[in-house]
Amino acid sequence: MGITPSANTKEMNEAYAILSDPSKRKQYDIPLGFNAIAPKFKADSKVRINSHSFSPYRDHIGIVDQKPVKDAFRFWYMVRFESKNFSTINRFAEEELSKIGE
Repeated sequence: MGITPSANTKEMNEAYAILSDPSKRKQYDIPLGFNAIAPKFKADSKVRINSHSFSPYRDHIGIVDQKPVKDAFRFWYMVRFESKNFSTINRFAEEELSKIGE
């Protein structure tokens, strides 16, 4: 009886194969918005937190609170969530957000 790799190990190996190869990495990064020159969302834009996000706010709708900050890889947005008498702001990477109606 042989040992078979778990699904997680297989996924990790596939991810490593993509991320370690510069041409494959570029094909992966560009559709997600990595290395974008202009931000995708402006202040006061309504956005939805993508369902693949690890945030407890996934699938919630928020409002971009201010102009995004860019690091070497992506844009980061401060997103405000409102409820009855409570408001909170969290930081999200651009690929975690989508425009309402996408």
